[in-house]
Amino acid sequence: MIMQFEKAVQYILDKQSKVLSPDLCYHNIDHIKDVYEAARQIGTAEGVTAHELQLLLTAASYHDAGYLKQAKAHEEESCRIARTVLPEFEYTPEDIERICGMIMATRLPQTPHNHLEQILADADLDYLGRDDFFTTGQQLFAELQNFGNIGSENDWNAMQVKFVESHQYFTQTSIQQRQAKKDENLAAVKSKIK
Repeated sequence: MIMQFEKAVQYILDKQSKVLSPDLCYHNIDHIKDVYEAARQIGTAEGVTAHELQLLLTAASYHDAGYLKQAKAHEEESCRIARTVLPEFEYTPEDIERICGMIMATRLPQTPHNHLEQILADADLDYLGRDDFFTTGQQLFAELQNFGNIGSENDWNAMQVKFVESHQYFTQTSIQQRQAKKDENLAAVKSKIK
């Protein structure tokens, strides 16, 4: 049987766009589509095979599906969903485990163990090295406030500095395309701290 990649992706995107809490200002369908697109671009630039690209894009689509149930340990929940749903779309157990490896590689601090895991880890935090860093960051700040996980904007900026300083891109593509802008964004955040 041939895996039904488009159907598997459409299934979870539909579910996430209907069910995710509106309080998730960052971990929402826009973030999932953003990570999907970043994974496609990085995967293509990194020369992965057609089959690997489908696995990568499936993982991108499912990586935050756990938020349908819970925020804490959502990666494990995302894997549980993938293991339940993907066999219905003719994914092999081996492919599903590779997808779960990629999903787990997005857990912080990121620890990817192979090339595909590195690509998804980079795609998940692609925005750190982009022009929309501050807009996207504001969405995450709002989400953290909605759940009572952060105080002032100054606390947020301090948290961002610590996070961005400890973050690293893994793929050559992301290092070449995002590192310089990430350094610029970091300097801009540092200048805001009172």
